[in-house]
Amino acid sequence: MSSQHIDSTPKEFPAKVYYSAKRALTSHASGGNALIAATVLALIVANIPGINTLYADFWDQEIRLQVGTFNIFSHGGHPMSMLQFINDALMAIFFFTIGLEIKREVLVGELSSFKQALLPIVAAIGGMVVPVGLFWLMASGTDYTDGAAIPMATDIAFSLGILAMLGSRVPISLKIFLTTLAVVDDIGGIIVIAAFYSTHIEPWFIVGGICMLGLLFLGSVLSIQSKIFYIIVGIIVWYLFLNSGIHPTIAGVLVAFCVPSRPVFAPEKYIKQIRKAIAHFNADDDESLSRRSILDKDQMDWLKEIESASDKVISPLQDLEDSLHPVVSYLIVPLFAFANAGICFWGMSAGAFFSGISLAIIIGLVVGKFLGIFAFSWVTVKTGLAPMPARSDWKMIASIAMLAGIGFTVSLFIANLSFGGGSETGNTLLNNAKLGIVIGSLIAGAGGFLLLHHFLPTTAQDTGE
Repeated sequence: MSSQHIDSTPKEFPAKVYYSAKRALTSHASGGNALIAATVLALIVANIPGINTLYADFWDQEIRLQVGTFNIFSHGGHPMSMLQFINDALMAIFFFTIGLEIKREVLVGELSSFKQALLPIVAAIGGMVVPVGLFWLMASGTDYTDGAAIPMATDIAFSLGILAMLGSRVPISLKIFLTTLAVVDDIGGIIVIAAFYSTHIEPWFIVGGICMLGLLFLGSVLSIQSKIFYIIVGIIVWYLFLNSGIHPTIAGVLVAFCVPSRPVFAPEKYIKQIRKAIAHFNADDDESLSRRSILDKDQMDWLKEIESASDKVISPLQDLEDSLHPVVSYLIVPLFAFANAGICFWGMSAGAFFSGISLAIIIGLVVGKFLGIFAFSWVTVKTGLAPMPARSDWKMIASIAMLAGIGFTVSLFIANLSFGGGSETGNTLLNNAKLGIVIGSLIAGAGGFLLLHHFLPTTAQDTGE
């Protein structure tokens, strides 16, 4: 999946909103390939006799980062397993980047304009409420009602990756609509995880975590720009949340909200600093510089001034987001998928594919997401609360509503929180839930792509003409 290059900014969108949407499309879409590869590999490995046993046992190994008797990767005094390390530690980094993205979107992106964001916000709410409601109706009286939040998620990497496959045929308004919807979906998922997946609360750990968050907030107010400060204190917050009973991924989001978004140097000051340093290099020095690879002390100092100024013109929020994106997109999320998407089909009854929790999730992702997003969007536009996205029609909105049914990453995450207790019943429900997530996401992705391919105009829509 590759994103289409966009040459100019459409007149109907503010430049900051356009840039934010383009940035999200290019950054998230490129990670879709690694996610797909990891998922396919997990499904293959989990169904090869002999290897599947090694695959399952590997995730049960204990992991330690220990100094004396203190192990930072411990929960309640017990070492974390490899699977817990991925789901509770590495995914905290994933949610940290989600928090950075949400803060950026609120400040300068799609969520910075209430009028611009209203339609996708309402659509996202519908896309969460209706799937959960359908799941509840189908799960009433069963032992899998705890998984009601599983079909509420939209996977931003997968959905934007498929949208990118259609290139410039997609109006920029639809890209903004889907990006904003997915971000709001992430906010909803974070709220659900914080509210419903916190157990065995330990007050003193919570107090410690809040104090450390207060320290981070104070650092932001005092304009402390050191990324190391936020990372080290953030790790302490994560550990305290891990042992407090509040899910540790929430720590990642809260820490992200404390990272400063303002640089030390304003662009004007940065330009002046660069010009001052460059002025030391005279045209007469060009020939001597081209003949040698070693700089003298003064030249090194001047170049270091430029380097230092460049660091200070980029805010810690933007710097951390850009630095962590490749790690998250190409390592953490694919590793999470490889560890969690391995569904063993051996011994699974044919009815499990389209019954019970699998069917409830499929209906939630495919039907619930579609109905919720489309119906809430229709009501919002028809009542005049928000305008229709530019250069789009209801067929395109319906196609996006279908595409948003790709739940995957966050759906798998919530499924593990719901049924990952280790009991035999829980393992069976978790396996069937994963099956429903994969099938439902596949149907939604293929359906959304085919609908968009059919209903989108054949000519480029985002050239700004």
